[in-house]
Amino acid sequence: EKISDTISEAEIKKRRDFRSITTFTIDPVDAKDFDDALSLRKLENGNYEIGVHIADVSHYVIPGSALDDEAINRATSVYLVDRVIPMLPEKLSNMVCSLRPKEDKLTFSAVFEMNEDAKVINQWFGRTVINSDRRFSYEEAQQVIETGEGDFSDEINLLDRLAKKLRAERFKQGSIAFEKAEVKFLLDEKGNPTGVYVKEMKDSNKLIEDFMLLANRKVAEL
Repeated sequence: EKISDTISEAEIKKRRDFRSITTFTIDPVDAKDFDDALSLRKLENGNYEIGVHIADVSHYVIPGSALDDEAINRATSVYLVDRVIPMLPEKLSNMVCSLRPKEDKLTFSAVFEMNEDAKVINQWFGRTVINSDRRFSYEEAQQVIETGEGDFSDEINLLDRLAKKLRAERFKQGSIAFEKAEVKFLLDEKGNPTGVYVKEMKDSNKLIEDFMLLANRKVAEL
């Protein structure tokens, strides 16, 4: 509880500032911890600058601290049908480190300059500060992709086009599609199961997946 949820000007000065650049999160409808965001802006040379931003948990969890020891002991967050047993306290996972809209947040970012063919021209990695403009569920983002209408429709549809090009190139290079059926349960207000459905991987899910894979791959190369 002693962790401050305000960010000092001194900390902001150490970081690249993305707060004025269009940024949003796309997550499951029931998510409370938004741990990644995408930003997008068009550059004067006609290319696009795309930022893949991950919550900078390392700013708050100091090696050797009680928080760090407990997180090591838990190893991971455990996702049950109707709840999550978090690796880190909810103040961190759902509040301070969650990239909630209209709030300044500390992030670690992979920033790519890309052309229309989704080729990476330049890249930058480092600590940043962002302010998300909008929180989308996958379903909301999917509707924007399918209809071409809604908040940030130009940005989402551009990212979708680039993601599809990234995906095609990835498979051409031998990437494996680990297609798996993820089962979800419908619960009533008492937590009793009333139905079951298989989660569908649609373009909005794949969009996020492809930019996260790009960031992971480029960081690994670096």
